[in-house]
Amino acid sequence: MPPILLIHGSCHGAWCWRDVLPFLNNAAAIDLPGHGADRTPMEAITLDLYVEAILDAITTPTHLVGHSMAGYPITAAAERAPEKITALTYVCAYAPRSGLSLADMRRAGPRQPLLEAIETSADRQSFRFRPEMIADKLYHDCPPEAVAYAGRHLTPQAIKPQATPLTLTGRGAHIPKRYIQCSQDRAIPPEYQASMSAGWPDMRVLNSSHSPFFSMPQKLAEALQ
Repeated sequence: MPPILLIHGSCHGAWCWRDVLPFLNNAAAIDLPGHGADRTPMEAITLDLYVEAILDAITTPTHLVGHSMAGYPITAAAERAPEKITALTYVCAYAPRSGLSLADMRRAGPRQPLLEAIETSADRQSFRFRPEMIADKLYHDCPPEAVAYAGRHLTPQAIKPQATPLTLTGRGAHIPKRYIQCSQDRAIPPEYQASMSAGWPDMRVLNSSHSPFFSMPQKLAEALQ
C-alpha cells in the first residue's frame, strides 16, 4: 500500500492524529504552516503555502487524507502535482467547487452551526474557536482527556487560505477519491457532506462528531485503509 499523509483541519495540527496513527501502517501527519509546532507568521500563510508544505512532505506517491478545511489544500496539491498522489480521502471535509473559496462554500451550506463558535481577531487575519464551545461543536462524543488535550493545542487559523478561490483544471480528476461522512457532525452539516460527495463511487459513513480521530480512531483508520 502507498504511504498515507494525514492533513489536519482549521486550528488543529499533526497532534490531532495521535490516536489514529497507531492503527495505520506507513502513515505520517504534518503541521501546516502556522499550525502545531510551525511558527510561520500569520500574515505569510496562504493556500499555496499549505500546498507547498504538503508536496514537500511527499517523497513517494502518497494517499492524501484531509480533515475538514484540509479538503482544500489536498485538492490543490493534487491539481499541482497529480503524479505525487495515489488517492484522496476527505474526512468530513470541504470538497472544493471550482471558482469558490472555502469561505464561499461555508456560506453556501444549508446552515452554519460552527459560526457562533468562531471569534475573529482584531486585525481580521485569523480566527479561533471559542474555548467554551469546542467540546459541544467539535468533540461532543470524544473522551474528556482528548477534549482537554485538544484545548491545549488548538491554534489561531489564518483566514487568507480560506478566502482564496480554487480553480479546478481537471489535472487531478483521475485520482481516486473517497469521502468519509460523519453523521453526528456539529461543524459541517452531515447533509452538506452528503451533497458535496454526491455521486462519488466511494462514500462511507461514521457515526461520529466532527472529530472521528478522537471519537473512533480505529474505525477511522479502517475506513482510510
